[in-house]
Amino acid sequence: MRKNKVLIVDDHLVVREGLKLILETNERFEVVGEAENGEEALTFIETHKPDVLLLDLNMPVLNGLDTIKALIDRKVSIPVIILTTYNEDNLMIKALELGAKGYLLKDTGREDLFRTIDSAIRGETLLQPEMMSILLGAQEKRSKNQFSFEAIKLTEKELFILQATAKGFRNKEIAFDMGIAERTVKAHLTNIYNKLGVNTRTEAVAVSIERGLIHL
Repeated sequence: MRKNKVLIVDDHLVVREGLKLILETNERFEVVGEAENGEEALTFIETHKPDVLLLDLNMPVLNGLDTIKALIDRKVSIPVIILTTYNEDNLMIKALELGAKGYLLKDTGREDLFRTIDSAIRGETLLQPEMMSILLGAQEKRSKNQFSFEAIKLTEKELFILQATAKGFRNKEIAFDMGIAERTVKAHLTNIYNKLGVNTRTEAVAVSIERGLIHL
């Protein structure tokens, strides 16, 4: 069985070693490298091509947000999971808006770690209630989205998919429930993003809840 290659990027040795010890207990994962900052991570990614990146936000030399932006500029597609603490809400939101696939508190449990990485590797964002509350709070502080409520015309299928996404269902599970192909679900999600003016599943759910299109 091929193991998923994980790169851990954090300027604290104890965090890197702790995550590595946990991941080594699961035969599905292999920690192929560690980095103390984003600059080291970018160099490592070029040569080793990891499957997923566990990325701290506050680091010297090159921080987490700038590392994600650098990956986008270089057109490097790799799932990113943010490593965060309780007082980094604004940074978390920015990272998710840049396309991060999820987040983990640095004292996260073993199963949450495995589940979040699995979701990211599948290309999905793992939605958690506490993150949704944070995102909704941020949405309220922003100026109104350029798309008015009346301009958002979602089909019945799109609303069903949004509601299922908000509840944490994966594309595969949604496809099964609807009796359609998984690629069709992905196509619907792309249409939903375009209509709502967002780029990620997390943003789509947050905007939809704010505008009363769906409910948790």
